[in-house]
Amino acid sequence: MPSAISTDVLIVGAGVAGLWLNARLRRQGFSTVLVERDSLGGGQTLKSQGIIHGGAKYALHGALTGASEAIADMPRRWREALAGSGELDLSGVRLLSDAHYLWSPGTLAGNLTSFFASKAVRGRVDQVKGEQLPPALQDRAFKGKVYRLAELVIDVPSLLDRLAALAGESLLAGQQIEPLREADELVGLRVDGREIRAQRVVLSAGAGNAELLKALGLSQPAMQTRPLHMVLAKGPSLKPLYAHCLGGGPKPRITVTTHPAADGQWVWYLGGDLAEAEGVAREPDAQIAAAKKEVASLLPWVDLSQVQWATLRVDRAEPAQSGLVRPDNAFLAEQQRLLVGWPTKLALAPDFADRVMASLARDGITPGTCTTLPELPRPPIAPSVWEQLLP
Repeated sequence: MPSAISTDVLIVGAGVAGLWLNARLRRQGFSTVLVERDSLGGGQTLKSQGIIHGGAKYALHGALTGASEAIADMPRRWREALAGSGELDLSGVRLLSDAHYLWSPGTLAGNLTSFFASKAVRGRVDQVKGEQLPPALQDRAFKGKVYRLAELVIDVPSLLDRLAALAGESLLAGQQIEPLREADELVGLRVDGREIRAQRVVLSAGAGNAELLKALGLSQPAMQTRPLHMVLAKGPSLKPLYAHCLGGGPKPRITVTTHPAADGQWVWYLGGDLAEAEGVAREPDAQIAAAKKEVASLLPWVDLSQVQWATLRVDRAEPAQSGLVRPDNAFLAEQQRLLVGWPTKLALAPDFADRVMASLARDGITPGTCTTLPELPRPPIAPSVWEQLLP
């Protein structure tokens, strides 16, 4: 029988939310155990595009929404962490681009005029030309306009490497997770037969939260998923591009991020409207055909003859919202010792940690005594999706 463990905070789910929270807690002196069934970051985290949004794309009609207000401070916080001077020391994490861009393939649609003058983006968007353009747009045939956002794009695999290092000995690979109760009160979890007692239990397992709640006999908070059908392209002709292509509507026509492959080539990861409703309904071959047509239309000077293509389906897990709308902020629900939440977006991992830390402070939970952790079976770090799909 594995030895019992006592800890301050027990976290289940080692995507970016669980790993960031774990590192924050440990830095403030809390003892933690972070349980992962599969691999670190293997769910939504590695399927994200690595964009640390500042909210600009949510204000395409000039409205300062709750989303843009909530997320506006995220780029600064991530930059400080990447510099080693923030709430976490993420120095060494690879920065793919120190800016993200808004790109119009031609004349801006009239309904975007208010966007560039809005409070939501004023002072955070600058037009760029010539050598300031992203490499993929530095072609004589390009006739559009490009605006630089004060955002950034990170290499998610290197982020996971760093957060795993900050986790120290706290990581635990565990398959069977059951409630541990005394007098009908949850006091911890039983993981593969090992009792783990904690002052608080946090579920941060993304889509896995629904199954975990069911195992605990709970139905709330309810979860929704919003699917995507992303496209990956890899080839010698592709150059770095980190941009939302504006199509005149409330969503980017296409969002492109560029990621390094092990063989030195670049991988374009394509999202935006391409990956949403109509894209979700398409079979992979049809989605690739749609992506080829879109890229050929927007970037006709790019040679696609030697490009490899693949698709990836992603289910974004979030708290249930009326009409399946996108939540504006990270979310946390509290049920006695149990805290359940979703960051709702990679960039909002610090906001999720803030909410957990605030809950602990309100309840007077402080770092306490714990048993010395034995050597625990450690979950692996998931490989990047492009290395899996486009070797």
